[in-house]
Amino acid sequence: MSLADIASATGTPVYVYSAAVLRERYQAIDAAFGDYPHALHYALKANSTLAIARLLRDLGSAVDANSVWEIEVARTAGFLPSQIVFTGVGKSPEELERAVALGLKAINVESAGELARLEALALKLGRTVRVAMRLNPDIDAKSHPHISTGLKINKFGVPLDAARELLQTLARRPSLALVAIHVHVGSQITALDPLRRAAALVADLSVELRRQGFPLEYVDLGGGLGVSYDGSGVPSAAEYVGALLGEVRRTSLPIVLEPGRAIAAPAGVLLARVIDVKPRTATSDFVIIDAGMTELMRPALYNAFHRIEPVSAPASGDRHYEIVGPVCESTDVVGRDRMLPPLAAGDLLAIRDAGAYGAVMASNYNRRPMPAEVLVEDGAWRIIRRRQTVDDLLAQES
Repeated sequence: MSLADIASATGTPVYVYSAAVLRERYQAIDAAFGDYPHALHYALKANSTLAIARLLRDLGSAVDANSVWEIEVARTAGFLPSQIVFTGVGKSPEELERAVALGLKAINVESAGELARLEALALKLGRTVRVAMRLNPDIDAKSHPHISTGLKINKFGVPLDAARELLQTLARRPSLALVAIHVHVGSQITALDPLRRAAALVADLSVELRRQGFPLEYVDLGGGLGVSYDGSGVPSAAEYVGALLGEVRRTSLPIVLEPGRAIAAPAGVLLARVIDVKPRTATSDFVIIDAGMTELMRPALYNAFHRIEPVSAPASGDRHYEIVGPVCESTDVVGRDRMLPPLAAGDLLAIRDAGAYGAVMASNYNRRPMPAEVLVEDGAWRIIRRRQTVDDLLAQES
């Protein structure tokens, strides 16, 4: 499909997703398991647009939710409570009560306090709550510090020694059913060793707990597999799954994975138009585009890299540009030090690998409306989320 035609019809900025790439990325991970029992729980935090969630459901995916609102999106998309695991370091009392009442596949527990709150709710509602204990393994995922979740200085999970002590209390707490051990050490991980070490730790503890009589149903190894934003090599789906299986196969327990970015990121581009070009230094220019940190937060938040290409010109050139957004913040830089062909106002740019942590992190700062989102499928395209209007922005205000 012509990105230029889509941009002309919808206006910019606009997110465009490929259904074919979403299917390909999901199926590559799924197929890598062969006949080993497993379940993929797509992480809605990566991209929770309803049409994307429904597409993943149709492929056989289940869901990893990080808030009660993501749970409601999943249910609207057609997922059953038994297909949802609920993760998150700060689940409110209201969120926990809703989750317990729904009877989810599991609530991934982050602390002794959260376990106590769940127990109280279970007794109040007359339910048995299915829980998975999230470990903090103190493993450095070698990713950006802002998306590291497996070190002892991170807020996530329970340290191994404390987890062992807490798990031993479950024999005296019949309203809590331990169904799995869970770990997730970070996001955008491009080396297999941290993932392999985390899987080994979970496997060891799971074997130990089963010997003690805990009837575990699966191991949950989270997500975190990175994608190649800059063209450098990253592990393939087969290498990723192979590393995990090498550690967990001895348990004979099914594996739950929670991939998000690895499925969605390469499936999306953010289209933006050049508003202005003005001098920056003697040898470089600013290119001001109509998308910025309100549409794609990652560069401002993590100094993240996204390839940026002119839609109707060569992807590289000999002019030095700083590609910036329209937001009133100096941190609103989408691409630093890029060499591209000569650009002019009106030119259309594609910001690559923006299918994950793009639209979901968008904001209305400067009262900018959320961009439209488009899905390309079977030789046609359709708007799956219309562009927000000023009336939408003001509808909740008085």
